[in-house]
Amino acid sequence: MKITVINGTEKKGVTYKLKEIFLEPFKGKAEITEFYLPRDCPSFCSGCTTCFLKDQHLCKDAEYIQKIEKALLEADLLVFTSPAYVFHATGAMKAMLDHFGYRWMPHRPAKEMFGKRAFIITQCLGAGGNSTAKDIKDSLSWWGVSYIRKRSFRLMSDIKWDKIPEKNRAKMTSSLTKDATRFLAMDYSKKTGTNLITKCKFYAVRMLQTDLGKADPEYTDYKYWKENGWIDGVRPWK
Repeated sequence: MKITVINGTEKKGVTYKLKEIFLEPFKGKAEITEFYLPRDCPSFCSGCTTCFLKDQHLCKDAEYIQKIEKALLEADLLVFTSPAYVFHATGAMKAMLDHFGYRWMPHRPAKEMFGKRAFIITQCLGAGGNSTAKDIKDSLSWWGVSYIRKRSFRLMSDIKWDKIPEKNRAKMTSSLTKDATRFLAMDYSKKTGTNLITKCKFYAVRMLQTDLGKADPEYTDYKYWKENGWIDGVRPWK
């Protein structure tokens, strides 16, 4: 089993601790690859559209992005973590997700993403954890991932783990351990099902790509969909 973890911050604070609690049951049973942002993706997307119109490998930040993508595509379980920064994911997380715009369904989604499982961990002092998780879930769902679970915590006390009341720490630990147990029990030799929402997105984009292909058969995204057989009868979840 392979797990790829995207940490929205390099800081080893509460979010890091929560992630470590979740991963603990997997250690010795799974190959875990981690990326820390912004260290492993230090640059912002410039909006040059090279990845959309030409090739993602021509991106100025391809050396970082392609390494992360390889790990994401090979993983059985994707884990994303981020503290809430002003009600949203960290700027570093947003910067990395922006780089993967070309993998959104209206462009060139990777067939490997359909059927993957993902888990999102967020925390905040009082509010913003759910909106932070949504920032990440939006990208995952448009990449084609259907099975997405999240766990968000409100600290309501202190932002340092050792200063959080022991009772609260025990509750967070218990929740994450149960989450890990559920994920660990899954059969990763089989893809999870693709839900109706994901399929509806796919078919809507398929109609769009069909029309774009009629207007310009050499359009990059259309050619990708055509080559994968998605304009015809092939589906990425089969």
